[in-house]
Amino acid sequence: MNTGVARYSPIALALLCVVLACASTAAAARIVLFQTPSRNIGCAYLPAISRGDVPTLRCEIGSGLRPLPHHAHRCVQGDFGQAVATTRRGRAEAICISDTVRTPSAPVLRYGHTIHVGGVTCTSRRIGLRCTNAAGHGWFLSRQHSFLF
Repeated sequence: MNTGVARYSPIALALLCVVLACASTAAAARIVLFQTPSRNIGCAYLPAISRGDVPTLRCEIGSGLRPLPHHAHRCVQGDFGQAVATTRRGRAEAICISDTVRTPSAPVLRYGHTIHVGGVTCTSRRIGLRCTNAAGHGWFLSRQHSFLF
């Protein structure tokens, strides 16, 4: 007999709940994208979307980090040498990436302008992009030279 009520497996219902919860959390979270005028550097502030996540600013440079920073561990996934990341107070580090945050449609942070996001301040200049967090850690990225501090 058909009662007109749809029946779903417990797994399907659980998956639906996870999708709906993630969608509402992601909508409430504010991802901030920006890029330099040369479009060689793109950054994304990624807020904590789920429990255990740490809000992070990640920047990538299309021309690669120069010189390549010391990398003690092999990448389990992705590549090394294009991206850096930091949290509000954590150390800046070069990271392995298997995706990209460089987005052609991201707003441009014009030379001489500064953005403050997630406890990190980034200033775009013709010579490169400098980002510093509340603890004084950060990076400088340019085609010619990059370094972490």
